[in-house]
Amino acid sequence: MTQIQPDFTIPASASTLERVAERIRERNIEVLIVNNGEEARKVVLERLPKGAEVHSGKSRTLQDSGIFDALQDPDQYSALRPKLMKMDRKTQAQEIRKLVAAPDFMLGSVQAITEAGVLVVASATASQIGPYANTAGKVILVVGSQKIVPDLETALRRIREYVLPWEEAQVRKAINMGTFVGKILIIEREWITGRMIVILVREPLGI
Repeated sequence: MTQIQPDFTIPASASTLERVAERIRERNIEVLIVNNGEEARKVVLERLPKGAEVHSGKSRTLQDSGIFDALQDPDQYSALRPKLMKMDRKTQAQEIRKLVAAPDFMLGSVQAITEAGVLVVASATASQIGPYANTAGKVILVVGSQKIVPDLETALRRIREYVLPWEEAQVRKAINMGTFVGKILIIEREWITGRMIVILVREPLGI
């Protein structure tokens, strides 16, 4: 039997979005639903105190919503990424590792969410996985509803068949080398109440 190729770009229906939000809440993760990237940006910035130490993954979702650029404003936040760009990766590797390991606020996205409310994150370097999983003080994840999939198997298909080819093209364009799926984080539940929030966006956002 020929396997049907899912369309990973279609936003979830309103009823599916509400149902998935409830499943995520049952996993001790706060959820807000917004309409678009502009609303997501507003909600995120309202939750960041002025002067907060912030870090983020290299996220198309954050870029498309304007959140990534807003985080770099030195008058509003203490962003770690500009500091990293000034450091020498050969001579300051240990300092860099420690600096990004435990930010007060970690922002980013995920590659898929199952209808049961499980979050799935893939990365080549895994630099964001530690902070997501445990070491960041608070985690804010912005996720377009097109990333909702039926189950874990389809989530992994979305990563390998849809997200990875896109990432491969971007990396080759930027530095003329390929990429890969290095590590995958599956978030079943959050231990600390109030630590993690998922902002679900009705409109497709990111990849």
